[in-house]
Amino acid sequence: MESEPLADAVDKLNAAGTAVRDARLSVEQLAGSGIGEAVHAATGIDPFVFHLAIFVLAIFVGYSIVWSVTPALHTPLMSLTNAIASVIVVGALLAVGISATGLSTTFGFVALVLAAVNLVGGFLVTQRMLAMYKTKDR
Repeated sequence: MESEPLADAVDKLNAAGTAVRDARLSVEQLAGSGIGEAVHAATGIDPFVFHLAIFVLAIFVGYSIVWSVTPALHTPLMSLTNAIASVIVVGALLAVGISATGLSTTFGFVALVLAAVNLVGGFLVTQRMLAMYKTKDR
């Protein structure tokens, strides 16, 4: 008599373990297919449209943030964009070093050159903006 409740508990535990394993597998399948494909699987929205919508929203948010900055904060903002450009240089170096095909190496090199130009230009502009705040010695 005591073995029946124990057997029922073991059966329920096995069923719960199977349900958890199946749920984990479906989550891993969604995560492995990328966020666009996961959204497509959940809502039926095309991944291209999903990524395009994120890109357009990022443009509007970036535009509203940059144009709402007061002139006194432009120099610190330039310094921050220089830091972001340096992170892009690291990503471009990784793209060049890890790439498996010649096309990806070429695009990584182009990204590296453009990010380096952006970084150097940003530092020159920041230096010029900081020079505007210095007082002239006579």
